[in-house]
Amino acid sequence: MKTKWFLIGALLIIFLAMTSCEYEFIETDTSDPSVTVKFSTEIIPIFNANNNCTACHKAGSQPPDLTTDRAYNSIVPSLVKLANPESSKIYTYPNPASSGHGFKKYTPAQASLVLNWIKQGAQNN
Repeated sequence: MKTKWFLIGALLIIFLAMTSCEYEFIETDTSDPSVTVKFSTEIIPIFNANNNCTACHKAGSQPPDLTTDRAYNSIVPSLVKLANPESSKIYTYPNPASSGHGFKKYTPAQASLVLNWIKQGAQNN
């Protein structure tokens, strides 16, 4: 009788463990890739919104410096890979689906904008 309840309990635990798994997916690109993404009006605001990034990434603090005047030179080319945009650290590290960067992360829409900006050549526009 004990074996039967032990077996039922073990199966229940296995079932619960299997159905409670969490999977991480990188959001697919949702912004229109044919529309030019402007660094000055679309990417910089991501870094500055509610001190999203610039609370830590500013002059004299944790690199890269993402303040308005220094952001571009701080991330291009060191954190941008034009040949493989999806592997650019400025995209992957704060991506909402990444396990890195334990603090602030992009929203899926912000990640999409950053990726499109890189795919469009990571221009200082």
